[in-house]
Amino acid sequence: MEEEIEHLLQYIDASDCAFIRNGKAHDSRDAVAHIRKKYAYIKKRIKTTEDFIQYAATKSSISGQAYEVICDNKKFATAEWLKQELSRFRAITD
Repeated sequence: MEEEIEHLLQYIDASDCAFIRNGKAHDSRDAVAHIRKKYAYIKKRIKTTEDFIQYAATKSSISGQAYEVICDNKKFATAEWLKQELSRFRAITD
């Protein structure tokens, strides 16, 4: 699980995508810093990589607004974007 989570954090950090949080765009560096901070706060509740995505990278804990990512002028829910990468990562590491 830790390897998968670290991979997803590095995936975010290495992307050239914009991350939308509460209606404001953030670069990948800001996005990964925010998600790392959230993860550190809720780490004891996390039992799976899917939990990490759901609780740290899906939506604002305050507003409840879903996080989004814009890559190559295409908008995705951050949760779905990360789940796709997790599936890809698992396929190449199995």
